Amino acid sequence: MQVCLTGATGFIGANVVRALLARGDRVRCIIRTPNQCIEGLDIETVVVPLVPETPEDEDALARAMDGVEAILHVAGLFDPSPGGIERMEAIHVAATRALCTAGIRAGVRRIVCCSSSVTVGFGGLDAPGDEDTPIDAEAIYGKAGALRAYHDTKLQSERIVLAQKDIEGVVVNPDFILGPWDIKPTSGQLIVTMARGWLPFYPRGGKCFQAARDCAEGHLLALDKGRPGRRYLLGSDNLSYRQFMGIVAEVVGRKPPAMALPGLVVGAAGLVGRTVSRLDAHRFAGLDPHVLRSMQQERYRSGARARDELGVPATPIAEAVEAAYRWFVDNGYCG
Repeated sequence: MQVCLTGATGFIGANVVRALLARGDRVRCIIRTPNQCIEGLDIETVVVPLVPETPEDEDALARAMDGVEAILHVAGLFDPSPGGIERMEAIHVAATRALCTAGIRAGVRRIVCCSSSVTVGFGGLDAPGDEDTPIDAEAIYGKAGALRAYHDTKLQSERIVLAQKDIEGVVVNPDFILGPWDIKPTSGQLIVTMARGWLPFYPRGGKCFQAARDCAEGHLLALDKGRPGRRYLLGSDNLSYRQFMGIVAEVVGRKPPAMALPGLVVGAAGLVGRTVSRLDAHRFAGLDPHVLRSMQQERYRSGARARDELGVPATPIAEAVEAAYRWFVDNGYCG
């Protein structure tokens, strides 16, 4: 199959492109600039604007779809820095709309959009959220700011794809993904931090975790078998942060954290975050009060739909942590 992929130079996209190549697909990647994520891969790269500004740009994007049977739109970002909201709107909303238009123009059969679990409701272990669980965005992400904009723009991208009539649209919603090629790093930052030194505290909450290779396989299965107009939560194991950090500690050779993070400390960190984020919004994004609060809550979700309808596998999380840790060590993140 000839597939057009965006986001191959990012964490999830780097895993997706390798999964596509492993099964023999021909991959055309739309990129801005190459990086280590695609170095040495047998792929075709095309540099065209994902957000066309002129008719010539629209023609170039349509030409990038020549011979393509399916589009995987994995490009995305969370950007709390100045101008970040506009950049998120561009890549999540405008680019999604442009890819659908170009795909229809070129006769592409299907588009799979990589959204995020932030648009999916959550619950406790006894009743985890799923793709149909409602979410109160204002209560969870606030009225404004980067995190709310990330939610809103991801939700808009989903609606664009799922509303398509002339191209089959499917959405996947990755939760907390762990594995190699996490170049920023994003979800793997906790692994890097714990590898560098002992952390005494663990957050009181929990998340739904998944191995990057299973997440990549979920994208391919959604491409092959996903029901048009449907979305699929990609997540395998609901773990408390205490459980997860215990797994990480064993892998990286550290003691596990010993105490739950006190609520007063979280509140104080949030106040500090409001101040330091003005100096460097990206560096201190983890101190956003809404982010800190999320780590104190049980935000469990179910990947049953993806497992039952698509056959998404479930690699043990310890193996995902080991794969991520090996990659971080090999690439100098833990020194």
